[in-house]
Amino acid sequence: MELSPCEAVKNNVLGTKTVAEAALRHGVSRFIVISTDKAVNPTSVMGATKRVAELVIQSMNHNPHCVFAAVRFGNVLASNGSAVPHFLEQIKAGGPVTVTHPDMRRYFMLIPEAVQLVLQAASLAKGGEIFVLEMGEQIRVFDIAKNLIRLSGFSLDEIPITFVGVRPGEKLYEELVGDDETVGPAGAEQILRIQPRWEPASALIEEQIEELKRSALVGDAKSVIKRLTEIVPTYRPYVTSAMSIETHNK
Repeated sequence: MELSPCEAVKNNVLGTKTVAEAALRHGVSRFIVISTDKAVNPTSVMGATKRVAELVIQSMNHNPHCVFAAVRFGNVLASNGSAVPHFLEQIKAGGPVTVTHPDMRRYFMLIPEAVQLVLQAASLAKGGEIFVLEMGEQIRVFDIAKNLIRLSGFSLDEIPITFVGVRPGEKLYEELVGDDETVGPAGAEQILRIQPRWEPASALIEEQIEELKRSALVGDAKSVIKRLTEIVPTYRPYVTSAMSIETHNK
């Protein structure tokens, strides 16, 4: 997504809006968006577009026929594309295990916890909230890699760990709650309810999304990044120009 911001907007923003509008047309009573902790103070295109998706469903929450809410996932262990299966494949191949940075930390949750979070959110939602799982302290990815090597019966001398550098848009740590949000108990064990301090104006969000859509559909990556920063003021993009994105793509 970092290298293809127009496609990220089409999927995460326009896709969410299209499905949410379809839900309203067809009488769906509850709509839960799957978001990410990367949406808080985002530095990546993925995080910024997921934050816009959250704003879309919050702006649509005034419809009395459908309750709109969201959940923010941490890293889901053993899910497709997650670190653990990737590390295990590298260990099986004899290494090295590649880690981006020794201080990279992430929130982790299990697949059953992720499923329960969605189901609980659907039950608990009153509209406009974002639900997160209490996942404790963030875990160093480096420590996970070391433990997997040892649990696989090898030493760090046999399977070395190589640091490959932080990727574009990555943060060393993630956050669950933004400065413009309040957090409290949700009424279910280990689940927190996040409420916005202000309600996004539906008309403004609609106008901003249309501008974002026009930029994305013509493939104007530079304009997409600019419009994302306008919609999400806390977004600090890693790639700041279409020229940089094009260079990466080449």
